[in-house]
Amino acid sequence: MDRGFALRRAAQTDAGFLGDMLVEAANWRAGGVRPRHEVLMSPEHRRYLAGWKRAADDGLVATETDGLPVGAAWYRMLPQNAPGLGFVGVAVPELIIGVHPLWRARGVGRSLLRGLIQLAASQGHARISLSVERDNFARNLYRAEGFAVVAEGARRDTMARRTA
Repeated sequence: MDRGFALRRAAQTDAGFLGDMLVEAANWRAGGVRPRHEVLMSPEHRRYLAGWKRAADDGLVATETDGLPVGAAWYRMLPQNAPGLGFVGVAVPELIIGVHPLWRARGVGRSLLRGLIQLAASQGHARISLSVERDNFARNLYRAEGFAVVAEGARRDTMARRTA
C-alpha cells in the first residue's frame, strides 16, 4: 500500500526544515501560534537544534513522493548541565518530532517514531526519551508505541521506552 510518503535519514542540510518541525511541535494546540523566531530562540527549544548535525545527532525526514518534506523526528544527546525537557540521563537521547498539519493523522508521526526508535537501537542506545504536555494528542501515540511516564511535571511529563 502506498502511504504517499517515504522516510530518509536527516542530513545537516535539513536544519532549516527541522526548525520548521520544532515550531510545529511547539504550536501543536489549535489556534496557538508562537512565532518561529520566538520558538527557535527560546532556551527550552534552542538546545534541540543549535549546531545540527553534531556527531551524536541523528534523525529521519518524511517526504512526499515528490521529495517535499512533511515531517521529521530526530534525537539529541544533551548534557546534564543543560538538559532538555525530556532529559532522563546523559546516555539517553531525547527525541523531537514534528509533522506538518496537513499530514497529521495519516501515519507520518507513527512511522517517524518507529523509524527513529529503530535508528537509536542501531546506534547502540538502549533507551530514548521525550517530553509531552499532558493534553497533547500525541501522548496517545507515544503510549501506544511503548513509552511510559518516568517523571511528572506541572503540565508536562517525561516519557521513555527501551529501544529493543
